[in-house]
Amino acid sequence: EVQLVESGGGSAQSGGSLSLSCSVSGAAHWSFCMGWFRQISGKEREGVANIDDHGATIYTKSEKDRFTISKDNLKNIRYLQMNNLRPEDTAMYYCAGDPTPERLFLAVGAGANSDGISYWGKGTLVTVSS
Repeated sequence: EVQLVESGGGSAQSGGSLSLSCSVSGAAHWSFCMGWFRQISGKEREGVANIDDHGATIYTKSEKDRFTISKDNLKNIRYLQMNNLRPEDTAMYYCAGDPTPERLFLAVGAGANSDGISYWGKGTLVTVSS
């Protein structure tokens, strides 16, 4: 069974930084295409960043200069480094994975619906105060 577990959420002040981690287990049989999504209270879930098994990345436009997605294949962990945080970044952040990379790249890069993505973590809350 594939399991994704996020960690690293918490509180930060505007302009501060947080680093999120996503531990992956049970997914050795498919390419590790993973992404980060977030859901702001009262809004629909939106993509943040994605990284495929080869290290190719994609970001939503507003996060490109502030967030960095990376991975450690040996540890099966995906990271999201968030710098220069803003109050509008306050959200529940979710790690997601799918054996079909296109689903994640379309969801993050083109705003496609992410409901079809196969695996999700339970989320970690990020709160940014002004």
